[in-house]
Amino acid sequence: MKRLLIIAHAPSPNTRRLRDAVVSGARGPEIEFVEVVLRAPLETQPDDILACDAIILGTTENLGYMAGLVKDVFDRCYYPCLEHTQGLPFAYYVRAGHDGTGTCRAIDTITTGLRWRQVQAPLVCRGDYQPDFERQCRDLGLALAASLDAGVI
Repeated sequence: MKRLLIIAHAPSPNTRRLRDAVVSGARGPEIEFVEVVLRAPLETQPDDILACDAIILGTTENLGYMAGLVKDVFDRCYYPCLEHTQGLPFAYYVRAGHDGTGTCRAIDTITTGLRWRQVQAPLVCRGDYQPDFERQCRDLGLALAASLDAGVI
């Protein structure tokens, strides 16, 4: 059994819908051998990251940066994970009121330092909330879980 860790900052009803869509996709009926573990940023510990086979990060864009609570995960987990998670497959999504550029740059910088392996382009849900964001998030969860399930990542 593989483990997919989803760390999602979801402070509003819309961001909770996105988080739930990612989880729903990852737990789809076609996925057989992947355990999906959902954690809020404050609940996430280094052991959660060390025990997973892939990660999906979800954050809001806050003042052109990732959410402070997501940054806190990196602050607490960076050094305990640094030498043990190199090559860890990951993807992320951003709920961006603007363009998400600063948020993506920050996540890319930190995960490059960790030497994680980004396996899908960032999903940036820009502008006013659209119901199609949920489909995109569901597809992200499904794609990562299916890749893990098939042994592709």
